[in-house]
Amino acid sequence: MKDETGLSWVAAQCDDLEDLPLEELDCLAEQGPVAAMLLVAERSVTALPRPAARRLGQDIRLLLESSLSDATIRTVWLGATDQVFDPAKSGYTARAWLRQMEVAWLEAERRGTPGFVPDPVTQETDKEVEQGVLGVIGMVSGDLTATVGNRVYPLPLPNLVPALEQVTVHADADLAFRMVLRALKANQLPVDDRTVGVLVTLGDRLGHARSLVTEDLNHQS
Repeated sequence: MKDETGLSWVAAQCDDLEDLPLEELDCLAEQGPVAAMLLVAERSVTALPRPAARRLGQDIRLLLESSLSDATIRTVWLGATDQVFDPAKSGYTARAWLRQMEVAWLEAERRGTPGFVPDPVTQETDKEVEQGVLGVIGMVSGDLTATVGNRVYPLPLPNLVPALEQVTVHADADLAFRMVLRALKANQLPVDDRTVGVLVTLGDRLGHARSLVTEDLNHQS
């Protein structure tokens, strides 16, 4: 996950909770997942290269300013984390939780850079990229529908595919692409050569390192 960025990096921290820093593990045990995820958001500022850390603020703002329903945002998050952390179980709507995460991230940025003001939000508007992301969602939709939520948890996520499509169209295609990758990786879904090729091409088009796509992907030739 060395080349992860923004909200998908936060989701990747849920892959192996035992690998979290001790402070975050203690917070998880004593205060619960909401508080622990806020510490993760703070850590992004020092743990990631600056563009990747600042992408977290962009990702959050893109979702908050979108027309997406809370249910859609929550579903995409659950799919990207194998349902390890559900903000609804802690009494938070998806947007309320994202607002708290934005505050934690912004305060951490301002500790290092007093007076820091986030860049204006920019959405991926390349229609070919958008169609490419929708196409790859279609390619893996069967596995996402049938398998996500069943590897560890008995509750499936039947709305994950349309939720990812809505993020692509109504929030940001780049964010949707990264959350598709997280869903594939978190749930260890098998990905064939053709799909890997499409994912790598899209990643290249979006300017991501190839390892962002291929690292931890369950590639089966």
